[in-house]
Amino acid sequence: MMSKTAGSKPPENLTPPQGAMPKVNKVTAHDITASLKAGFSDFLARPFMSGFFGLFYAVFGILFVWCLVWLEKIWMIIPAVVGFPLVAPFAAAGLYEMSRRLQRGESFGWPEILTVMANQRKREMGWMAFVTLFIFWVWVYQFRTVLVIVLQDSSFSDFDGFLNTVFFTPQGWTFLAIGACVGALLSAVLFSVTVVAMPLLLDRETNFVSAMITSVRVVTENPVVMLTWATIISVTMLLSLAPAFLGLIFTLPILGHTTWHLYQRAVQPAEG
Repeated sequence: MMSKTAGSKPPENLTPPQGAMPKVNKVTAHDITASLKAGFSDFLARPFMSGFFGLFYAVFGILFVWCLVWLEKIWMIIPAVVGFPLVAPFAAAGLYEMSRRLQRGESFGWPEILTVMANQRKREMGWMAFVTLFIFWVWVYQFRTVLVIVLQDSSFSDFDGFLNTVFFTPQGWTFLAIGACVGALLSAVLFSVTVVAMPLLLDRETNFVSAMITSVRVVTENPVVMLTWATIISVTMLLSLAPAFLGLIFTLPILGHTTWHLYQRAVQPAEG
């Protein structure tokens, strides 16, 4: 005699159905302007909480550079400073959550924001962090490789000597030209796969591969607008590094909040 539950157990080889790929929209320069206004408004709504994320990022950058000086890894200061903004999208996860809650009119404090950030380790955000840090590592490694090949006959024992060699010698100019080209390529790749992937992963249940593909589609379908946004981010972040990283206290939160609003304009809401 068959059990009443016979045949009710699902096959073990079934995998959960994958959701449809998010649909992307056409965006314009107006979307960037509107997103910047909304991002600045979010910053003003919670300036101390937003500024804390910028302060944390700035302090980490200062300590990172100080450690390089202490370890006498002078050559790593330039790639570290230039590549430091590459990991900003991952650092802005808390800012995305703040913007999402502000948009919904939800009250929140530190426990809610930090809990959401901590929970990301159980989701796909960790893989995106790995992708980001891997590209940053590639950037530092290629910088060192070009440094050894082009400046092999040069010597510098301090940071001033390194800057003099890089900026005031023919070999240094060659080194900067090659490094700029490689760095621009890596930055373009990282920007393309993360520009909306990070907020997308925080906003809905999807895998990091789908998030990266969606991000690349946003860039390829809106090349001029997204290139403009990438330029705004790059110039703003690099200028923020000049005053000992302290400009990041303001610019990182504003750019993080703005990214959330631009993501919502670039990617259609999930159905249902």
